[in-house]
Amino acid sequence: MININKYEIMDNSNSVTHNVYFEGKVQSLGLETEKGKATVGVMKSGTYTFSTSSAEKMIVISGTMNVRIPGQDWAKYTAQQEFDVVAGVSFEVTCDADVAYICYYE
Repeated sequence: MININKYEIMDNSNSVTHNVYFEGKVQSLGLETEKGKATVGVMKSGTYTFSTSSAEKMIVISGTMNVRIPGQDWAKYTAQQEFDVVAGVSFEVTCDADVAYICYYE
């Protein structure tokens, strides 16, 4: 089970949500972009299981992410590489070192 702490930061025009997962080892800032809703985040080295409620496009900014999406083999993604995850599934991520990413939601 994932424990999520959410904090909302307000400025004059927008709000940013700070999400904390896996005892602080994964953190992200949620925001609106020209492409729609997104999160920009970091993951400490470790293994994590995430669930999707909507389709997601993940782009690795730095580091290496090993990912297993249901029905697929493990795949390695490095800086500037991306992958898609459909809605309603859980997928596994393993990071051997710290990773930064951006995730766009449909």
